[in-house]
Amino acid sequence: MAEYNGFEPVIGLEVHAQLLTETKVFCGCKSAYGASPNTYTCPICLGLPGSLPVLNKKAAEYAMKMILAVGGKVSNRSVFARKNYFYPDLPKGYQISQFDKPIGEGGSIPYRLDSGEEKLCRLIRIHLEEDAGKLLHPEAGENYSRVDLNRCGAPLIEIVTEADIRSPEEAYAYLVTLRQLVQYLEVCSGDMEKGHLRCDANVSVRPVGQKKFGTRTEVKNMNSFKGVERAITYEINRQIALIQSGGEVIQATLLWNEAKQAAEMMRTKEESHDYRYFPEPDLVNLVISDSWIHSVRDSLPELPKARATRFVTQYGIREYDAQVLTATRALAKYYEKVMESFGDGIAASNWIQTELLGVINQQKKDIATCTIEPEIIADLLTLVKSGKISGKIAKTVFKEMNISGKSPASIIQKKVLEQISDESLLEEVITEIFDKNQANVTSYRAGKTALFGFFVGQTMKATGGRANPNVVSTLLKKMLEG
Repeated sequence: MAEYNGFEPVIGLEVHAQLLTETKVFCGCKSAYGASPNTYTCPICLGLPGSLPVLNKKAAEYAMKMILAVGGKVSNRSVFARKNYFYPDLPKGYQISQFDKPIGEGGSIPYRLDSGEEKLCRLIRIHLEEDAGKLLHPEAGENYSRVDLNRCGAPLIEIVTEADIRSPEEAYAYLVTLRQLVQYLEVCSGDMEKGHLRCDANVSVRPVGQKKFGTRTEVKNMNSFKGVERAITYEINRQIALIQSGGEVIQATLLWNEAKQAAEMMRTKEESHDYRYFPEPDLVNLVISDSWIHSVRDSLPELPKARATRFVTQYGIREYDAQVLTATRALAKYYEKVMESFGDGIAASNWIQTELLGVINQQKKDIATCTIEPEIIADLLTLVKSGKISGKIAKTVFKEMNISGKSPASIIQKKVLEQISDESLLEEVITEIFDKNQANVTSYRAGKTALFGFFVGQTMKATGGRANPNVVSTLLKKMLEG
């Protein structure tokens, strides 16, 4: 348990995940990022009089996927409600959300800390709602702001946890796992920079051993995992310092200022009754049949934890490597595609993690847009396994593949890179090296065996790195000691 000067943090998270539907949740406007301001709007998402919202079925299915993936219960009947509040980027003065009858309740998300410790965070609910717009503030000195309503009506699910998290590190690890899950399900991009995954944190502290929760504050405006970790750390320390100095924590909403690395007061906290929730009169109740739930359940992919466990047993790789390879669904697919035509799971795992991911990270790309097909990697690894090229030459071939896009076989043929395993040919090379380095030969035979590496290096140099290392090693021992 993380302890802070005799206090224990108690943290609950509310995460908004924007669903990857083509259109908004209650109208046919595009739900896309990066368009010119106010080009994706209509009377429905602006809430103009006389307009009627219609639920996007795909948004409901994506919400159901998430609920089922975390072991929650999909409600057979849920109700949309109006959450009333004024904000300049919410032209209709209310948000269509769900209140006392959400689309899903319960479930949990297991996650792992860097130390390897396993944790479990229980979920209270997952509900569907629409997003508001966005204010665009000009540079300092200007006295106006603009509003972009393209995001009004974008489909969101809000994932609300129990107050099970006990440290900023746990919050970070939970969020990383949550993002991995929504990406696996392909219901959300998880891109925090674009606001597709946003987190609010409810933070309180209490003396260690006390069961009653302390007064909580809600920290908003966090757009990165590290930002969440820093904001929670700040708020824990602020509350403890306040209590220790004789002050009292006031329930409030705070905004995290990344530039100042400080949480600033936004407003004293509203309670749910302040929003004057009432059932949305323009939408019927959402009724979900058991057969619909079953069909969505059948469409769920293999989830990251289960896939990592299978990789360990099926391909014989370490648990850590399995976790790396299942970090994204695209990477896991890539590895399995390589394994369809190459039988050594460990060799494929090592190559993908070191060589392939190294190049991708260097080029600031991701595996989903990688231009080197997994079948080509399998061909390259097969050539290494068969002894036609060495591991060192394979790296040279891989670099050329990455530039030219050509097959490994054609590169090897064109650049004459095939490994030399012919013993008679290598004996000639080694004999020449002995002739030029007679003093070292004498020293080796007198007991200076560390010179063995020198002879290996000279042989590799003389053959342009093409000599088969195993054959070279055997021949050298035979010729030096025989």
